[in-house]
Amino acid sequence: MNPTTQPHRPIPVGRIILIVLAALCVAGLSFVFDAPVRAAILEAQGKGWKKSGEYAFQAAVSKNGDWPQLMIAGALGLAIASATGRRDWQCILVAAMIASTLAGILVNASRLTTGRTRPRESPKIEAGWYGPYHKGEILIGNSKFNAFPSGHTATAVGFATPFLFAKPALGVVLLGIALLIAWSRMALGAHNLSDVIVSILLATWVGWFVERHLRVHGDRYWNQIRSRYTAWQQRRRA
Repeated sequence: MNPTTQPHRPIPVGRIILIVLAALCVAGLSFVFDAPVRAAILEAQGKGWKKSGEYAFQAAVSKNGDWPQLMIAGALGLAIASATGRRDWQCILVAAMIASTLAGILVNASRLTTGRTRPRESPKIEAGWYGPYHKGEILIGNSKFNAFPSGHTATAVGFATPFLFAKPALGVVLLGIALLIAWSRMALGAHNLSDVIVSILLATWVGWFVERHLRVHGDRYWNQIRSRYTAWQQRRRA
């Protein structure tokens, strides 16, 4: 059977309900631990942390773990898979790139409007949720108020999740890298624990859905693209 098109069993409704409830519980508990986790991070870092090698490392991880870099990595992998004729890897890489992008769109649409302050802005700005508009100022696009959820975490976990289901060994490695990116965002004071946890939950769902959908319908999409490309070539030659 072609690896890009495989049947799947429907998930029982009861299991779906349990998964959703568990995710909501985890998300809710993460807010409870925001303050103690942030306090523990600051205590461990100390006053001279920004001049340390650890800070430079976390900053580099954060800088290079965003959506553009993930798309470049995915495009390079896709080019290699195409050149070697590996349809299974092409499907997985496309799923990873789509899941990363969709998770990023979902999360960024939320964080631009929640108005949650970044931890590092405290005490200059009182921590809280200010929404898209506060005291005559539009906060959409103001990075200081765009903490919830974490965009870096969503795109990284979204990219890793299709691999986790299709190629578990590699998926575990990529998920580890994604969690390192998430941790760097917390260490740099860009996000609270709950910002990261909610992003992980949302991106995991998006990645699972995209991988599952393309695994079932991948051949149909591939044939449509190939037929349209062939028709376009014929029109050029005419």
